[in-house]
Amino acid sequence: MEGDFIKLKKGLTPLSWIYGFVVGVRNWLFDIGVLKSKAFGIPVIAVGNITVGGAGKTPHVEYLISLLKDKAKVAVLSRGYKRKSKGYVLATDESDALQIGDEPYQMKRKYPFAYIAVDKDRCEGIERLQSDEATKDTDVVLLDDAFQHRYVKPGVNILLVDYHRLIIYDRLLPVGRLRESQSARKRADIIIVTKCPTSLKPMEFRVLQKAMSPMAYQKLYYTTIKYECLRPINGGDDLPMTTITADTNILLLTGIASPEQMVTDLGELTEKITPLTFADHHRFKKKDIQRINDAFAEMPSPKLIVTTEKDATRLELCEGLSDEVMSSLYTLPIHVEFMLDQKETFDSQIISYVRKNSRNSILLKKTGKQKPKENEDNGEATHKISFRSN
Repeated sequence: MEGDFIKLKKGLTPLSWIYGFVVGVRNWLFDIGVLKSKAFGIPVIAVGNITVGGAGKTPHVEYLISLLKDKAKVAVLSRGYKRKSKGYVLATDESDALQIGDEPYQMKRKYPFAYIAVDKDRCEGIERLQSDEATKDTDVVLLDDAFQHRYVKPGVNILLVDYHRLIIYDRLLPVGRLRESQSARKRADIIIVTKCPTSLKPMEFRVLQKAMSPMAYQKLYYTTIKYECLRPINGGDDLPMTTITADTNILLLTGIASPEQMVTDLGELTEKITPLTFADHHRFKKKDIQRINDAFAEMPSPKLIVTTEKDATRLELCEGLSDEVMSSLYTLPIHVEFMLDQKETFDSQIISYVRKNSRNSILLKKTGKQKPKENEDNGEATHKISFRSN
């Protein structure tokens, strides 16, 4: 059911009050203009959440890349969490996860035609994407994990909410996992409830709609996770999910924020799952590699190791994995699908926003609009998605 993964530490409530006060003051300073939000004369779409942990940001950004790739030159700007480099870095074919971070590296491999860049300072990153010779033909910027990064004023702000961790039931850190008050959802133009079970009934969607209570200018969508074929990490043929039977022993190797969904979904195929869980973005050390080798060696056959695409980017850098492990190690790629026949509506709104606010004359001709003037002021004006102003 919704919110079933939430665990509250109510004994830490006083600390939560202090944290909430600090975050509230910061947001207030942005709201009254003491801290400035900067708008840009290029379509900017931010994707993020207000919960610590995974709400499905990467697969939703990847969905946007796929949606826009034949219509605009797409650039993705991420912070590059836990990368070893500093400042602005534009990913190349030679970049690795240590240089640009796990998720940007994953996206660069899957979408080599897109510009993938990292910069902790998102304003500077957008400016570099617009001005540098290599990327100045950028038509739209997708900001990965930027809902809290208020120094940029995006044209479309997409808030992701995990179905299993609905923000209406959660609490501020450290009692719960909210990075700011749930009232922050008012900044969103689009709210997507992610990781919804495919078994949800119409009545349950109506309950969710009422519980989330979107504002008049907000659109509420629902997505679910779809698994693709198991992909061997060292090359070879993909395996369909039907390969997993009730007799299959799985070592589920994850270093992500929320592995519970994978355990639940794979549990529908086999109950013989051994979770081997590490912290989000964990860098595997020698002792971790030995632990993986030992755990898999002890499992009876038939067996295989399943990991995420993000974890695979780090495992590829590791030495010492046994031959048995390497020959049985598979990634489980995922993608998102919209529910309730909402895909066409969502796609149309995103594409319309990009075309109407693009600097690209070819895209503008499709809308019959004049080329907008670039606006790089303190954020008093920006290109907002049309349904908010209505």
